[in-house]
Amino acid sequence: MQKIVNVLAIASAAVSVAVIGSGLYVYVNKDAILDGVKSQVMESVTGSFGGAAGLGGGSLPVGTPDLAPPAGQASIPSAGLGVPTF
Repeated sequence: MQKIVNVLAIASAAVSVAVIGSGLYVYVNKDAILDGVKSQVMESVTGSFGGAAGLGGGSLPVGTPDLAPPAGQASIPSAGLGVPTF
């Protein structure tokens, strides 16, 4: 029984050292971590626009006419709870 308690104590100490060590690493390198995340976010945001030249080039979608009902077809108003009224 004592051996099991000793193994659990050693494992607990190892986990505690790992948590404290990783917290210390993040605290010491927080500026570098933040700069790296900011640069990745800005790169992904500007990359989705296709660069600065793609902003005014008409590469963005205009609308979704395929989702609108065809001309002349009116939608049926609903009385509530999904029950149509005629």
